[in-house]
Amino acid sequence: MAANKQTLGFIGLGVMGSRMARRLRDAGYPLVVHDINPVAVATLVKAGARAAKSARDVADRAGIVFASVPSPQVLRDISLGAQGVIHGKAIKTLVDLSTTGSAVEKEVAAGLAKRRITLVDALVSGGATGAEKGTLAVMVAGKAAAIESLRDMLAVLGKVFVAGNTPGQAQMMKLLNNMLSQSALAMSLEAFVAGAKAGLDLDTMAAVINAGSGRNTATEDKIPRCVLTRNFDFGFPVAGACKDIGLAIEECQALGLPMIVGSAARQLWQFAYNQGGGKRDMTELVKYLEPWAGVTVQGKAARNPSPKAPKSRRRV
Repeated sequence: MAANKQTLGFIGLGVMGSRMARRLRDAGYPLVVHDINPVAVATLVKAGARAAKSARDVADRAGIVFASVPSPQVLRDISLGAQGVIHGKAIKTLVDLSTTGSAVEKEVAAGLAKRRITLVDALVSGGATGAEKGTLAVMVAGKAAAIESLRDMLAVLGKVFVAGNTPGQAQMMKLLNNMLSQSALAMSLEAFVAGAKAGLDLDTMAAVINAGSGRNTATEDKIPRCVLTRNFDFGFPVAGACKDIGLAIEECQALGLPMIVGSAARQLWQFAYNQGGGKRDMTELVKYLEPWAGVTVQGKAARNPSPKAPKSRRRV
């Protein structure tokens, strides 16, 4: 099966990138990968991928290169830098899966266009679980012909939505989605802290909210699965949430919008980050709210953990 499919490149094998790259490899695409973390590369090599020594090396060996990197500057570096894909001998299309904002996306697109390399903006939403299962929402912007040529590959990652025909439009779509998600989590955690302070049973509180008009992805998934259990294992860091909501608000303010509610949510995320919480799981945001109320937000599963679970694996 792999012999009938073209070789793809993949740069950036973090929480999301490693899972997306693995799905493409499992779908039969020969894969050339690069990351600054040699352990991440070795894991994909064991799955059948081939290692590359730089982004440029990836672009020397693959006509279509996917990138999932953590910041605007890293995107610039792997795209336009001295060892960037712009110098690759084989690359024709760069598919950017990173959340970096529309300004840098347009800058990179313009730079690559000078070498006749097409940039397709392809943002994803759905977290590590969605990346692993192939159920991501994939928001795509770029030339129609380029998007069409990528549909089968993108479908391996999830459901494809065309956000526009200009690089940067998918960035905006993703940033607005993330701002809503992160604001909902911040507000929902405040509500659960208040519920704990008032003596409510929090498992019941979650059930009531999810049967009513207050439900959202935080109350349906993140809080019951990661907070009430005290597992805090959603798989996305506070630093990432700060970056995403910050980029979203900056983009909206550039359009002349005040973003009053979003800015308030951003302050809470920034507070957690400034207290040294950047590497903590985003669901641990609740730990910065609990001391103000003198409570712990937990459900029955955390109060009465299974006796069969080894103590060394339980999280507090």
